[in-house]
Amino acid sequence: MSTPPEVLSEVCRWVEKAENDLRNAGYVLGLADDCPTDTVCFHCQQCAEKYLKALLIFRGVDFPRTHDLVVLLNLASGGGWPALDAGQVQTLNRYSVEGRYPGDWDPIDLQEAGKALETAKRVRAAVRGMLPPEALP
Repeated sequence: MSTPPEVLSEVCRWVEKAENDLRNAGYVLGLADDCPTDTVCFHCQQCAEKYLKALLIFRGVDFPRTHDLVVLLNLASGGGWPALDAGQVQTLNRYSVEGRYPGDWDPIDLQEAGKALETAKRVRAAVRGMLPPEALP
């Protein structure tokens, strides 16, 4: 059974937004000492979230309005899930708030921001491996 074109189109839109977040994170991290690391980490969390939601849309799985990557990962695991470390993916969760709002947060150094980018790239690779080429921009 083939996937309806409107579903593929919706998945593609989510993937495009996820790619924009990943590009932003990589670009900003490249600023090195001038890097706002909270922004990098926020975009990494957003990239992972949007890729997971793209997979759920492709699979026809309804999901709640949430930024919690563990919730999304658990929903996605129903259709089989590639090798992803859920604990590592969960580390991105805190950035959905800490990356956007002021607060009494622990500082994020360049090394931590780099790890967040690597985690986002792993989620990207895993999800893209489960989507058909016609759903990818």
